[in-house]
Amino acid sequence: MHDTKLDSCVAGKASSLPLSLVLLLVNLRSTDHATLSRWAEVPYILGLLVAPLMVPPGPYSAARRPGRGHMRLACTIRMFHENSIFAYPHAMHMNVSVPVLAPADSQPLWSTLLSFSIEQDRWPDWSGIDKRNDFVYSALTTYANLTGKPPKLRVGADSEDRTVWSPTISVNEDVFPPSTSSTPYPVASNITVGDEYYSLVKWLPTGTQMVWGVNLGLNNATNAINMAKAIFRAFDLPATRSAGVTLERIEVGNEADLYGSNGLRPADNWTVEDYVPDWESIADPVVEAVGISSKDGPASLQGAAFVSQSFTPREIFALGILNSTAGKTISTISQHQYSAAFCNGGVFDLESLMNKTNIRNNLTIYVDDIAATYERDLTYVIGETNSIACEGAPGVSNTAGAALWVIDDALFAATIGVRELYFHEGVGFKYNFIQPVTLHNSTANGAPLDPPEPPYIQPPYYGGLVVDTFVGSTGSAEIVELDVADENISGYAAFESGRLARAVFVNLHAWVANSTGTRPVTRIKLRFVDSNVSSATARRLTIQHADDIMNLTWAGQSYEKSASVSPTGQKIVEEVVLSEDIELRATEALLLDFVVDS
Repeated sequence: MHDTKLDSCVAGKASSLPLSLVLLLVNLRSTDHATLSRWAEVPYILGLLVAPLMVPPGPYSAARRPGRGHMRLACTIRMFHENSIFAYPHAMHMNVSVPVLAPADSQPLWSTLLSFSIEQDRWPDWSGIDKRNDFVYSALTTYANLTGKPPKLRVGADSEDRTVWSPTISVNEDVFPPSTSSTPYPVASNITVGDEYYSLVKWLPTGTQMVWGVNLGLNNATNAINMAKAIFRAFDLPATRSAGVTLERIEVGNEADLYGSNGLRPADNWTVEDYVPDWESIADPVVEAVGISSKDGPASLQGAAFVSQSFTPREIFALGILNSTAGKTISTISQHQYSAAFCNGGVFDLESLMNKTNIRNNLTIYVDDIAATYERDLTYVIGETNSIACEGAPGVSNTAGAALWVIDDALFAATIGVRELYFHEGVGFKYNFIQPVTLHNSTANGAPLDPPEPPYIQPPYYGGLVVDTFVGSTGSAEIVELDVADENISGYAAFESGRLARAVFVNLHAWVANSTGTRPVTRIKLRFVDSNVSSATARRLTIQHADDIMNLTWAGQSYEKSASVSPTGQKIVEEVVLSEDIELRATEALLLDFVVDS
């Protein structure tokens, strides 16, 4: 086939070798954008240099010098380069300093940094009833294999304050409101549970630690006590003990700062000053009934669980909550965090979620509460979080872009002192990492699915893979945010025994399906501080488009194509030449493993 573009290259470049070589040598050390475009000539020049080597041996003659055929070879090499992933002549370039020794302001990186909050109404769908839910078990175990511990699970949320224990119910009976196109899988309005409901914890991976919610909203101490006693009985069963699943904390009430607006308390006079004695009136008899006497455990209380800044941990500390019987058993303070809300539907912007500044602004509002918590020798967690509240927004929460949001959100939170983040999950929720059971209706709009869709993972799950790989398996890593002077790119370093072990870079620039032109790329030059690095390897979270809902790969492997949530395909680990730049495309994450000079 005749290629006019190739012919044009041959005609236009036939005499360009001397000039190209001169310009290349003159600009060898430059990194400005105009000079970077000159590097696009390198494959062509190499082709011209290689071409003579293809001439058969013999005396030199005009007939034997490199001619049009060899020019075509050089141009073919150049055109291949231009159309490959390695050709980014207009790439951005930046230097990033990476400390080899852990800075003084590094923060602990907990093995359970990435944990999950489960909506209480459909808890049996997650655990399994007569046998374990193998899909959920496998998805959690895949994470556990990376960090050495399964994610912690908090079971509660809105349905925590809609649950009643009954001695006549074996597992649970739920009453659901009608579904809508914006909320195809609504949370139950009433949940009645029995002892077996709690005993289902036996189906979880060995080593799972749990937080269970009891009902404050009903304002009924007897019911709260019954729930707490049933929870404690479940964890004392031989099957649960054999499974190695343990109860870490009880949470009394979910998002009590919203009680005045959701009808659980009088709207006209519900304040944080009302909340503290109200909470104590339920929590005090709960801890006395189940024998929780200290914040040191084995089980303790989780306090606050507020979602807005109308009630804060600092306020309840000032009001003396920690001096109450129950308050003295609080080991952990929890707040909830979402980027926006889809409670009434609407249209949401994926680029807004994937925004480095927004991510930081949404988290730094908690720094004063975090500091106040640690001043009192308590632990701080974000006990419920995800992208968009009220089950997520279609085209945002279920996309590949949300996977990158997970990475940056979780790791930035760790740098400001958040020990764990509990990403909220529910059956059919749009922002799920894991869809635990077969779905018969679309999560996006409630339309019937024919055929029904078996359990599957969603893009945020890949974000969790990157986070947990970065966290590592020692349980003693530390984290610091790197100074990356780019509005779209975040970077973090992890240290083991005080020395650099890993780094991750996240490019939040949203490259979507209808983007045009050349996909942007940034070349990053690492500058190591304090010591040298011997070698490095890289793994990539590869995404075609930020608004894709499938076909992501982590280190070249898919986790979507296996019922056991195991990787399929060949693993790709890149050898990194530390003297050269590292390329990071828009809508991509890159994790580096280092070997540091001793």
